[in-house]
Order: sequence, then structure tokens, then C-alpha cells
Amino acid sequence: MISLAGRDILHSWGKFVFTGFGLGLLIGVTLVMAGVYRGMVDDGKALLDNSGADLWVVQRDTLGPYAESSSISDDLYRTVLAMPGVAQAANVTYLTMQVRQGDNDVRAMVVGIIPGDAWGSPGWPPYLVDGRQITRGHYEAVADIAAGFRLGDEITIRRNRYRVVGLTRRMVSSSGDPMVFIPLKDAQEAQFLKDNEAILQNRRRTAANPAFNRPGQPDILDAVNASQANSTSVNAILVRLAPGSDAEAVAQSIRRWKRLTVHTRAEMEDILIGKLIATSSKQIGMFLAILSVVSAAIVAFIIYSLTMDKIREIAVLKLIGTRNRTIAGMILQQALALGAIGFAVGKITATFTAPYFPKYVLLLSQDAITGFMAVLAICALASLIAIRMALKVDPAEAIGG
Repeated sequence: MISLAGRDILHSWGKFVFTGFGLGLLIGVTLVMAGVYRGMVDDGKALLDNSGADLWVVQRDTLGPYAESSSISDDLYRTVLAMPGVAQAANVTYLTMQVRQGDNDVRAMVVGIIPGDAWGSPGWPPYLVDGRQITRGHYEAVADIAAGFRLGDEITIRRNRYRVVGLTRRMVSSSGDPMVFIPLKDAQEAQFLKDNEAILQNRRRTAANPAFNRPGQPDILDAVNASQANSTSVNAILVRLAPGSDAEAVAQSIRRWKRLTVHTRAEMEDILIGKLIATSSKQIGMFLAILSVVSAAIVAFIIYSLTMDKIREIAVLKLIGTRNRTIAGMILQQALALGAIGFAVGKITATFTAPYFPKYVLLLSQDAITGFMAVLAICALASLIAIRMALKVDPAEAIGG
């Protein structure tokens, strides 16, 4: 039976190989789409790992700081740091925006961290591939290499310019955007402060308000204007627990006494993976289902065409007494061989093209094994139509056809 199928494949090897190559490209697209989903999940986990936090303290009743906007006072970290079980607490801001370099701009997540703090504080990039960490209070930046910046480059964020002093790797947002770290005060200004024209309009409105602009009391107006010119908000407080502390117990204590929302690592993973990328995962799942159906249809059509081309040969086999099991096995082996060739081409194509995609594509061995088994199953099912047709062939066609 094996020799029979092999001889038939060699007889029309050109059509068989080119069909397998075309099917392989389709399988390669399927593997890449599965890798895109895996990459999205890995981006979310990398974001949490790189933050170095065990707890995320955010505005009450929000899913911040990644899924929703969150704004809390920057002096709350001191009270959080005093809570039992808390080893470190650091303010942080997150802002996704276009970062400009000359005439070009890059979509990035701008992260505000406290410069000059202890190495490895929550929010800091855990390692660098070149350069140094931020040490000054203003106008320095550390960027992920995916942003395309180099050491010494000048980048523009809002109205200020920053010099890239360090480069890191695999520091991305949940959507795959590279991160750019700048000092916290600069990040607060970029995110929360208004532009000059808006500030001027606010001062005019404040001056026109008799409650703030009282005769003989200019200090009140000056104090109000000064408060509007300073930003004291951050998006979250990143908390690192002391060894042996229970995350849920500490989180519950902060929720109770500080009236803030606290997310544990498990809750943040559920927010990022279960909510942020839920729609994307469903869409990718639908595409995978469609591609599977298309692949099955292609295999069924090809095997059916190959079987139709050898109707007379099948009739001769029946005439000389070949069992239906042998004929069915020959067609099934051809379908499985076509699937094996297609999967090999698809796996090679996906492996070599994945690094060129703009989003991170993570190809896992377990997905490859599952995909291979699925391809063989689809090919086996697709061959049933051709097998059914072959078994209905009349042996008399070998004589009178």
C-alpha cells in the first residue's frame, strides 16, 4: 500500500509538490496568526514582569493604570510605604503617544520614573543593553531598542527635548509599543499640564473670579495660579512586598485604610489578558477557524482532482482484485503526505518571516505540535470525499472506459 501511494505521488510529483507549497503558505499564515496572539499575551506578561511590582495601587474603582486612566496624588506613596508588608513603593506614570525624532515619530509608551532612586526600584527597566540609567531630574531618557533610537539621540516629547542615555530590550506596553522612560516630573508635565494658551486662559478666568481675586489680597490669586501650574498627579503606585508578606492581605489593608483600588499580579493578568486583548483573541480565533476551513477545502479539492485523474487506474486495481481498504489507504496516505509537506513549508515560512512583523510573534513548540496534528486531521477528513468517490468506481470502466 505504501509503495502504491508513493508510486502515484512520483508519477505526478510536480503537481503534488507545488500544491503542498501553496498549502504550506496558507498554513504559515495560520501559524503566524497564532504566534501574534501568543505575542500579545507575552507582551502583557512582560509589561507586568518588567514593572517589578507585586501590587498596583490606582484610583478607586478603576482598572488602571493600563486598561483605564487613573489619577492619584503623588504624595500617597508615603502612606502606602508605611503600610505593613510593603518593602518599596514608587510613583509611576504611563502615557501612550507619538515620540518625535527630527521629522519622524514613533508610537511609544512614555513612562515616568523617579530618577536617581535605588537600582531596581519598581517601574525602572530591570536591565540595559547599552548606556546608563536616568540620573538627572530632567531631560534624560532610556528607550527600548524597538523604538529605533540610539545613544545620544535627541527626542521630543510634548514641548521638551530629551537625550537618550540608555537602551533596554523587550520593554513594551500591552499593545507591543516600545517604552521610553523619562524622569517623573517631566512625565507629569507631559501628561497632566496644559499648554501655554490653556494656562493663560485659566489665569484669565481665575482673575475674573472675585473669590480668588480679592482687592488687597493678591496672594490668593498667586497661590491659585501656582497650584494650577504644578502637577501633583500620577497614574499608579507600584508596590513591592517584603519577603513572606501575603499579597492579598496587604492589598486588602490598603483598600480598607487608604480608600484606593489595589490590583494583585493575578488580577492584573486577568485585566490585561482577559479584558484588553479579549476582542483581539476572539478575532484571531475566527480567522484561524476560517483558515482551517479553507485549508480543508483546498486539500479536499486537490485530493479529489488527483483521484479523478486516475479513475481508470483505480478501476484496473479493482478489476485485478485490489481491496477497497488498499485503495482508501492509498488516497489517505496521499492526503497525509500533502499535509506533511504543507506543514513543513508553513513552519519554515512562519519561522523566517516572524521577525519581520511589526508586532511581536511568539512561535511555541506546543502550538507547532498542535498545528501539525490538526493539519493531519484536516487532511484525513478532507480525503473522505475522494475515498467515497473512488470506492464507487465500477471495475468495468477499466475495459469499456
